[in-house]
Amino acid sequence: MSRATFFEVEILDTKTKQQLCFFDKVEPHSTIGDIKSLVHKTYPHWYPARQALKLDSKGKSLRDDDVLQHLPVGTSATIYVTDLGPQLSWAMVFLAECMGPLLVYLLFYFRVPHIYEHRYAFSSSPYPVVRLACVCHSFHYLKRLLETVFVHHFSHGTLALRTIVKNCVYYWGFSAWLAYYINHPLYTPPSFVIGLFVFQMCELGNFSIHWTLNNLRRKGSKCKTFPVPTKNPFTWLFYFVSCPNYTYEVGAWMSLSVMTQCLPVALYTVLGFIQMTIWAREKHRVYSREFHNYPSLRVAIIPLVL
Repeated sequence: MSRATFFEVEILDTKTKQQLCFFDKVEPHSTIGDIKSLVHKTYPHWYPARQALKLDSKGKSLRDDDVLQHLPVGTSATIYVTDLGPQLSWAMVFLAECMGPLLVYLLFYFRVPHIYEHRYAFSSSPYPVVRLACVCHSFHYLKRLLETVFVHHFSHGTLALRTIVKNCVYYWGFSAWLAYYINHPLYTPPSFVIGLFVFQMCELGNFSIHWTLNNLRRKGSKCKTFPVPTKNPFTWLFYFVSCPNYTYEVGAWMSLSVMTQCLPVALYTVLGFIQMTIWAREKHRVYSREFHNYPSLRVAIIPLVL
């Protein structure tokens, strides 16, 4: 009868290189997730989502499903741990990022006291475009909230609390800035019919893409395939770009910029476009690397261009 082989795992602090704990008789088929659980037992404040384990202090973080015996280590493994700080689930991240802008904008729309001059408190704008801008803005974030609850399927991934605070400052702050000018008593609006129509189409397109991606994930989290167009015309943008949800998102904010002709909205659109382009190009690279039959006509976010 053969003797069972166990691994010895030494856990070092990434910054100080000091030994934090040592585990012997670790099963060869143990995963990185199992190692995180062992670290958690020794250091209760380091729950698994708060840990990043690496084989090299400057290397990439290991995935939770990586198996110890399949890693390039011997039976004595040295693993570095980094404290990622307090974490929140992605569902909570989306809820925090969307709920804030929705409520902040309404404070300016209803002109609560101390925002504008006292004589304008709880007054309303006589211009239809101001009301429609509020409807469009509220609809956009309500849609995102409902998608977070009923459409999106999140993994067990988390995000650092400090990053969430930074994101909330960005979303909440920009919503306050653009709402201040659009709902200002001295605001004079332009024509808005075309902008409103494009906004509605882009929001429908954005929802259609999210629904399609959700149906794709329902086939299984381990399913290796890429999204393709369906009978829904809004998904036909998949013929040309890898991330049409971002394309529609940028289109919606561009149309709101045209509809309101408000500089803060346009600046928010530009910054959002830059960030979504970064995300889209990364997703496009992943698709191109993983699937040898990935359509060559597709680009990241802007058809035939970018």
